[in-house]
Amino acid sequence: MDAPTPLPSLIRKKRDGERLEDAEIRSFVRGVTEGTAQQGQIGAMLMAIRLQGMEEGETLALTQAMASSGRTLAWPPAWHGLLVDKHSTGGVGDKVSLALAPALAACGCKVPMISGRGLGHTGGTLDKLEAIPGFRVSQSPEEVTAGAPPRHRCPQMQHILARVGCCIVGQSAELVPADRVLYGLRDVTATVDSLPLITASILSKKAAERLSALVLDVKFGEAALYPTQESARELAQSLVQVGTHLGIRTAALLTRMEQPLGRAVGNALEVLEALECLEGAGPPDLRHLVTALGGVLLWQCGLAAGAEQGRERLARALDDGSALATFEAMLGAQGVPPDTARDLCAGTPAQRRQLLGEAKVCEELPAPQEGWVQQVRALPVARVLHGLGAGRARAGDPVNPRVGAELLVGTGQHLRAGQPWLRVHHEGTLGAEGRRELQDALRLGPEPPQDQPPLVAETILPSGSLPGPCRDSQ
Repeated sequence: MDAPTPLPSLIRKKRDGERLEDAEIRSFVRGVTEGTAQQGQIGAMLMAIRLQGMEEGETLALTQAMASSGRTLAWPPAWHGLLVDKHSTGGVGDKVSLALAPALAACGCKVPMISGRGLGHTGGTLDKLEAIPGFRVSQSPEEVTAGAPPRHRCPQMQHILARVGCCIVGQSAELVPADRVLYGLRDVTATVDSLPLITASILSKKAAERLSALVLDVKFGEAALYPTQESARELAQSLVQVGTHLGIRTAALLTRMEQPLGRAVGNALEVLEALECLEGAGPPDLRHLVTALGGVLLWQCGLAAGAEQGRERLARALDDGSALATFEAMLGAQGVPPDTARDLCAGTPAQRRQLLGEAKVCEELPAPQEGWVQQVRALPVARVLHGLGAGRARAGDPVNPRVGAELLVGTGQHLRAGQPWLRVHHEGTLGAEGRRELQDALRLGPEPPQDQPPLVAETILPSGSLPGPCRDSQ
């Protein structure tokens, strides 16, 4: 173990723009994990990193130190090359993981997806799944691999992956504990937008999963973490470069987040829409993004000859029912009663709504005038729903899974004055201000909109290479 370095000297060094050595970074992370570093010292270091940045080598060392701060997952050797995951930087109506994980498993991958909860106006995958009665996002930490070292024990996840092929769970307290401390302090120290800190936070958890391949959905636009494609590209390149150095086949897609993804926003409503996608139907933009991200992963794992062939294979899993069957099996493995899982996956839309529960109030907003839909802005919709209980202002706040909205129109559609364009589900009072903000989300014009830019704006691959296979195709 490296000799500890006094934190004030490390803070001073980074404050002055000097490069931290790998051992110094490990010393800082060890102080964070063991509790010997004071909160003021940690905050000062975070601000120094935010202001001075980090070289790629420093970011890599920080990521590795954070990944090693707790337990790492261990998998059977036969799964080598097939372990994949996806991460999104967060958006509105983003229910991609719910369809992507089972579709990838149906294609032969192993998907130990560790997801998060929503915060602010962005939704969280765990909150969506908890709208399903009985679904457990936490799995037993008991050891299932006999004789495994304590730091490499595999939780109940391995049983689920062996039976089903995928699981979607929350981060355990033992996985990357350094990130839990740093993540909590970044918000109160105004260092959330630091590129090296974002990179290390995302990739340390993926490194602890011991993945073979990773695809990142880096969103940009009004309702995204990054407003411009250029700023999103900078993050994507950092993630891809560091992920590749960690030994993970990494690629990133830059995707637009100006409008909600799909037609549904809100936890229970998004589950219903994800089920439509798993049946081979649903909104075209959702299906497009699911197959685009999955196609890249299948290519990276050698289960498809290229990204386009991977997209076609994933689409077949959606269309032939195998992805839906895998989703049902995953629900059962994660605590959903068999009857509930079956009825949710095989039931009618009305039966599904009854299972998930419906809000007390359902009201439709009329178009204020005649015109062609140019855009439905995601951010105002998300903000109003957040205020009605669909989101949380801080970690630990409860959410109401029944609160949400359904878009009744799409870009390029002609609306008559007074024609309903949005259906809002809530259990309080929308109010005049909420209605005004929602009406401002609808952008109408006298003429049909011009050609819309593609949802996937750019694909970022490792520098100087293409994402080749992790294993030989069988």
